[in-house]
Amino acid sequence: MSVTMTKAEGITVFTMSSDPQSVLPPLCQILKGLCYSPVCCSLSQNLRRVQRNSQSVLGALHIMVGLLNIGLGVILLCSGGGSWWQMDETAFPLWIGGLIMLFGIVGILSEKYPSPCLVIINVILNLAGVAISIAAIVLYSINIANIGLWWMCDNSDYYSSRYRHTTTTTAPPVEKYMREKCLEGKELALMILRSVNALLIVLSALELCLVISSAVLGIKALRSSQKGEKEKMGDPELYKPLLEEVTSHPTA
Repeated sequence: MSVTMTKAEGITVFTMSSDPQSVLPPLCQILKGLCYSPVCCSLSQNLRRVQRNSQSVLGALHIMVGLLNIGLGVILLCSGGGSWWQMDETAFPLWIGGLIMLFGIVGILSEKYPSPCLVIINVILNLAGVAISIAAIVLYSINIANIGLWWMCDNSDYYSSRYRHTTTTTAPPVEKYMREKCLEGKELALMILRSVNALLIVLSALELCLVISSAVLGIKALRSSQKGEKEKMGDPELYKPLLEEVTSHPTA
């Protein structure tokens, strides 16, 4: 399928010749033609000039946030009480971190190879990342309320078996001391797990700012590129002669 583009004042017309032997429906052929058209896939110096190094910096921050999201999520999943059942079943910190890293990789590629198609894909992914970041904030907020190390210091079976045949049910001072130390350790572990979860919420909020910034920069780059192309083509009114050629001489 060949694609040709015709530009007029305020109008852009795409003309595509369909392939009758193709098994793909017409809509898929149109999308394929747009993706493989030189208009969409050709590198744009205007986009390179407008974006500069902004997308690389944002992409590196995306990758850093994604790696931290995966690492801290693994800590919560392996803690035995730092994650609620929904996090254990879906493991959403892992695939959310992977998506965040994907946003960063596409952002870096859109700057290294600044074609309109790749910049548009980067903008679409970052707009989807807004919803993903908000969902991550909500999920981590629910998780921080469900953190609890219920299995720690629960030695009721130990006490019932140890003092089943004794006349007194009072634990010795050593056992009380060990239980108090266990409860102190439990509180410390809960504080660490809640801090990790709070850090994940902060990282999700940071990711929300990053995806919004990256999407806005991509949209501005596309608009500036279109404006630059229009200025490069020039206004036809500027090429009109200032004075009409005199075809007749005045008579004396």
